[in-house]
Amino acid sequence: MRFWQNTRALRWWIIAIVMLGTIINYLVRQTLGVVVATPEFQADVPMTKEQYSWVTGVFQAFIMLQPVVGYILDRIGLRTGMAVFATAWGLLTFAHGWVTSWQWLAVLRGALGFAEGTSHTAGLKVVSEWFPARERGLAGGIYNLGASAGIAIAGPMVAIAIVWWNWRAAFYVAGGLALLWVALWLLYYRSPEDHPHISAEERALIESGQEAHVQAAVGAKPAILSLLGRTNFWGIALPRFLADPTWATLTFWLPLYLSEVRGFNLSELAVAVVLPFVAADIGCLFGPALVLWFERRGIALIDARRWTFTLGALLMTSMIFVGGVTSPYMAVALLSIGAFAHQTLSVTCITMASDLFRKNEVGTVAGMAGTMANLGVLIFTLLIGALVVRIGYDPFFIALGVLDLIAAALLWTLVRKPGEDQGRESGWIPIVLGAILSGGLTLFYMSGVAPAPCDLFTSFSACDVPIAMRGIWGFGLALALLGIFIEIRARRNPAA
Repeated sequence: MRFWQNTRALRWWIIAIVMLGTIINYLVRQTLGVVVATPEFQADVPMTKEQYSWVTGVFQAFIMLQPVVGYILDRIGLRTGMAVFATAWGLLTFAHGWVTSWQWLAVLRGALGFAEGTSHTAGLKVVSEWFPARERGLAGGIYNLGASAGIAIAGPMVAIAIVWWNWRAAFYVAGGLALLWVALWLLYYRSPEDHPHISAEERALIESGQEAHVQAAVGAKPAILSLLGRTNFWGIALPRFLADPTWATLTFWLPLYLSEVRGFNLSELAVAVVLPFVAADIGCLFGPALVLWFERRGIALIDARRWTFTLGALLMTSMIFVGGVTSPYMAVALLSIGAFAHQTLSVTCITMASDLFRKNEVGTVAGMAGTMANLGVLIFTLLIGALVVRIGYDPFFIALGVLDLIAAALLWTLVRKPGEDQGRESGWIPIVLGAILSGGLTLFYMSGVAPAPCDLFTSFSACDVPIAMRGIWGFGLALALLGIFIEIRARRNPAA
């Protein structure tokens, strides 16, 4: 491996392996999104829109356990942790090919959701450990290419599998690829400190480019309650909560929308679902490039990321017009602009964790922020499943065009740059967010818009409210109580 020592570019080979893992991660999760739109699957595993939203909702509910996954990776290390979790991707995806009912499918999706929570968490840890600050944006964009690339590959792969064999074969192929990646990971991945093929010059470059505020207390356990009390955590988590429903809509619902509303057949679908994710790939590289452009003009790194996120949010308004155009091809074009915009802002926001938090905290922060992102996805996909038959897709596209503008405002309001006064730890943000979730859901069921209206003085237990919605209400209540606990703790320990 003298090649890597001579070129001093081993870190780029490492991030390429991570990108390949991300491709397989998203290929694995998107295979169902394409398969479910085919007549062959619908004949073998019949389910309604609401039941499909339950299947996707279970996946999102378990992927919300990313803090657990992130904590595990922080404690046992990336190499072992990723090998274990990626092996689980492969075996669980392989088992998808044996399903005969939507209930069994939901069980497998839940297990897969937990295992797949490693995607962004591991990627961020690699970026944090292997790259100096000035290269993190590009490295994050490269590994995030895998998300859209994996989803784009899923469409043609499913179409080929159905033509040559059947829909079950698509899951067998995706699962097998995951297991092959595990072998590649174990063969090549080590930390910079332990890698036998890294040159002294490249190691020095990586170490010299690490900011002092991310190096402090390396090796200490991540202080979870302390992280939850920091404004910077919520400055990343809340924009992700509002932004990630776009990606879930493209991943889980785009094939169904194009086939049912726009009338695309399987061959047209195989092409149409690729285009938004090709645009998303371009966004993965455009976002970091724009951040670098801003930096070269004297704008601080965090502000450069915020301006890039804001531009992406403005471009996301294209989603508002998807339902209003008559041409299906124009609808795909607008969806592609939205996908480009989403990845432009998403990779920017995700990478900020490695700019603001210590190395030993990045995995935990990424996991907890991922939980908030997937909570947004869960709420949005359950609302689509419950309401799309009644009100169609158009209101959801409009919402996607607006949510990122709110996310940009929060990013500017909450995130504080290194060197600025970080303020004391506080529980007010989770208190308010929990109250909004629980109170908003209560108002939703009181309003009459919900499929099962519920009067003000009637408890949820007496109404026909789905268990998932009760879970969201309970999560909001638990979040508010957690915020109260954090606030009490912070007031008792003002130095926190």
